[in-house]
Order: sequence, then structure tokens, then C-alpha cells
Amino acid sequence: MGKVIYIVLTETGSILSRAIQLYTQENFNHVSIAFDRNLTEMYSFGRKFENNPFIGGFVQENIHSKLLRSANCAIYECNVTDEQYELLQQKIQFFKQHMDKFRYNFIGLIGVACRIKLEREWAFFCSQFIATLLKDAGFNLDGLCPYFMKPTDLGKLPYMHLCYKGELSRYVFIPRSKPMHNIPIASISKVI
Repeated sequence: MGKVIYIVLTETGSILSRAIQLYTQENFNHVSIAFDRNLTEMYSFGRKFENNPFIGGFVQENIHSKLLRSANCAIYECNVTDEQYELLQQKIQFFKQHMDKFRYNFIGLIGVACRIKLEREWAFFCSQFIATLLKDAGFNLDGLCPYFMKPTDLGKLPYMHLCYKGELSRYVFIPRSKPMHNIPIASISKVI
């Protein structure tokens, strides 16, 4: 039957976000995975405390948090099999169970810049984490290594389908039975 997961690219405007943006020259510099269309079950590697970008690790994110509610985003749908969905859920459960061991892979970001694969046990940066999950679930990363992937690389994968682009605070899931090709995605903000 199959299910859908959501890959959420964001740009928060924080100092760290702008620093990463200077290097990548990309609009979005953070990525998360969500298992529901309302993004209530959304995970990534990021800051553990909203006011401190230097203490990071595996986190469940809240789109209503101070940091994310003012973020710009691009949300992609990705069809998965029931087996892939279950495997991704199991992987997330492992990360939840061992949350205290995982750290943000700041050193890995240096590796991306230098094109050096810096493997660290119990450490990921956001796009490395999402790419690793997808790879472990059997998705083709178009020849890219998770250690070198940027958030926007994930949105360019052929099985990702853009369903919303705009302010995260304005995102409302809109049920539909078929794609709405003629409506600008950014103009959709709420259902009456």
C-alpha cells in the first residue's frame, strides 16, 4: 500500500544558519524528517537548547518553537513502502533510546568543506543523518555520500516531490486527491 514521509528544509535566519548559508550559497541549510503531514513527529540533528547553537544532537523538533516558527521552508513528500516506513520508524526509535549518546557532528561539517569523510561514532549533522536514514531504507542517493550531502541535495533527489514552499508558520496540510499543478505553492496558506 505504501506511506509518505516528509523531508523539511528550513532556513531560520540564526547566526549559525547564516554562517552555513555563506559557505553553501543555498537558500536552506537545515533538514528534518517527518512522519506525518502536520509535521508533529519531526526529527533531525540540531540544537538541543533553542538559545544555544553549540550544544546539539538528535532532537525531536517542534514547528511552533521560537526558532522554527519564523523559518522559511520547503517541504517535500516522499513515497515509501510499508517496509521502508517501518524501518525508518525503527531507526528513529533507536536514536530516541540512545539520545544522550548522540552529538552534533560539527567536525563533520569541516569535512564537508574540505571534501574529507570524517566518520565519528555517535555524531551526525542534519543532512548526513537524513541521508543515512534514506540510504539505510534502500533509497538511491544519486551517487552522493551522506557525509557530503547538503540539505538542498536531498530536495533534488528524483523521488522528492515539493508540496509547499514558504513560511513554516503558514504551512497547513491541504488534503487533496490529485496534484494541484496550476496553483503556486507559496500562495497556499490555509484551508477555509
